Amino acid sequence: MPKFSVKTASGKIVDIKILRGAPCGATWKASERILNLSLQDAVEHISLETQFFCKANPSGWDPIYEKSPVHLAGELHKAALSRAISL
Repeated sequence: MPKFSVKTASGKIVDIKILRGAPCGATWKASERILNLSLQDAVEHISLETQFFCKANPSGWDPIYEKSPVHLAGELHKAALSRAISL
């Protein structure tokens, strides 16, 4: 599960540190793309950006989670960022 440390100012993310991220590097690349976004937009965008950079096979549908690994990675990053900014 990813883990973030986030600094905010004026309702935007101004700094983000990755305390734990995906082994493929998607967490770091996606985090760069959410700086200066509003908190609500950042939560949505971290999921999409993670899916874009994720190296997992998107056709590998998981019958238990009913998602592909790419979608699951997006959901996990979204939950982790929400937790870090207390949304």
